[in-house]
Amino acid sequence: MAKQRDGMEKGTLMKRAMTSVAALVLLWGAAARADDLVIGMKAAVDNADPHQLFTPNRNVDLQVYEPLIYQDRYLKPQPWLATAWKNIDPVTWELTLREGVKFSNGQPFTAEDVVFSLRRGLTLDGLRTYRGYLKDIVKVEALDAHRIRITTRQPTSLLPWNLTSIGMVSAAAAKGATAADFNGGRAAVGTGPYRWVKWTPGQEVVLAKNPDYWQGAEPWDKVTYRFIPNDSARVAALLSGDVDVIDQVPGNLSKRITANQGTALVEDTSVFNAFLAPDRYYDVSPFITANDGSPLPGNPFKNPQVRQALTLAINRDGLASRIMQGAATPTGQLAPEGMKGYDPGIALPRYDPARARQLLKDAGYPQGFRLTLHCYNDRFAGDAQTCQAVAAMLTAVGITTRVETMPSSVFFKRATSGGANGGPGFSMYMALYGTPTGNSTNFLITTVETYDKAKGLGINNRGQYANPAIDKVIDASQTTFDDAENEKLLLQATRMTLEDQAVIPLFFLKSSWGIRAGLTLEPRRDGFTMARNIRRR
Repeated sequence: MAKQRDGMEKGTLMKRAMTSVAALVLLWGAAARADDLVIGMKAAVDNADPHQLFTPNRNVDLQVYEPLIYQDRYLKPQPWLATAWKNIDPVTWELTLREGVKFSNGQPFTAEDVVFSLRRGLTLDGLRTYRGYLKDIVKVEALDAHRIRITTRQPTSLLPWNLTSIGMVSAAAAKGATAADFNGGRAAVGTGPYRWVKWTPGQEVVLAKNPDYWQGAEPWDKVTYRFIPNDSARVAALLSGDVDVIDQVPGNLSKRITANQGTALVEDTSVFNAFLAPDRYYDVSPFITANDGSPLPGNPFKNPQVRQALTLAINRDGLASRIMQGAATPTGQLAPEGMKGYDPGIALPRYDPARARQLLKDAGYPQGFRLTLHCYNDRFAGDAQTCQAVAAMLTAVGITTRVETMPSSVFFKRATSGGANGGPGFSMYMALYGTPTGNSTNFLITTVETYDKAKGLGINNRGQYANPAIDKVIDASQTTFDDAENEKLLLQATRMTLEDQAVIPLFFLKSSWGIRAGLTLEPRRDGFTMARNIRRR
């Protein structure tokens, strides 16, 4: 018995020792990743080049490639790499650059890098570029190492707002660079708090701390943005501890986060506007037919009564409260309350299906017609469900609507050039737009103004809507430096856009994040998940 007890004691001691070692290994592993941050992101980055504009890309890029003028959480312009800016005359601006800033490779940040970055942003080709935000610039020149002069083609009060959008790259590193060079290669050099390590398409982007950042090193050694498009999977990853933070928490899953002691929910209003865009480009629209499937002569969306019927058929309150589960705010405007371009005199469009049916009858479509509504299904939580709900509402008033959803990478190409002879691809689509500048003038310039590639106008106007009268007011709003006159013209252009149903706003998303216990997150109106805004308690 003594030997048996002795053996048991030895076995017990051995088990305790192994348990202690295992605990130490776990502690070591926890310590090893204590300074790492993993963020679960719904939308995937689709390009490593910082001058290819796409909201998920920009969310990550701005932590590596900083703008001249930064935006605070309310998207108001703040001095950053540029410490001051002023008008010399109506078409000439001078900017003073911050001294002592270095790129992550140790090279100094100078005016030559700014000149290179802005010129590159103006000339780079792609589906989504910064040309719409830089379109007024005709000349950029370095006055000395820390001063630049920008000449615009016309007076524009938007220049400081627009310079918040694009990040600065190293002229030496990025000259002649390919996309592969930016993906952790020789061109991946910025002034930001993090360095770009690697982008794995469809999976993740990995950033590493820039220890020599001009504002002081960040607390996170490594930041991983992991792409998890499925909402339930993203929430499950947070609850299981696989990630530290997630974005775009859908309303129907938010209670799982608030009910869990180890996680918390953070919410805020965003600038992201979900809207419909009916085709006005084609005389015979490609995805509209008669009820029997035969071709429909003419394009019904060119009739203002039909367009008015569209907006009356939509129950925006229902979309926001039921389909989006409270994760959206219904709207009939381009800008949310409190942001530049919001008009308190514009009421939420009423939901009136009976009136919508009557308008269709008055327009010559008493039996309605058939329509295919195109949407993406990976851009925000609830996008595909919203598309289906809108289709049901339109069907209820006589526009029998089927839905086709697709990944955003496919959607953008088809919407822009998937039609006959490279024209617009859809009869009506639902999309999401959030101005990078926080100024709704950019919504009008990029999404409503007549498409002109050379001038950088209408770059998101995928249906090629055109209205010269609206264009004239949009242009006039930019050329005045009088704040009151600028606001007056901006609101006039907005009203004209809405009255012509160039776009039909549905709701603004609420930005929402799930975070693990022990962290804090400062929300931003653009919905970006910035590592610099996440800290330990």
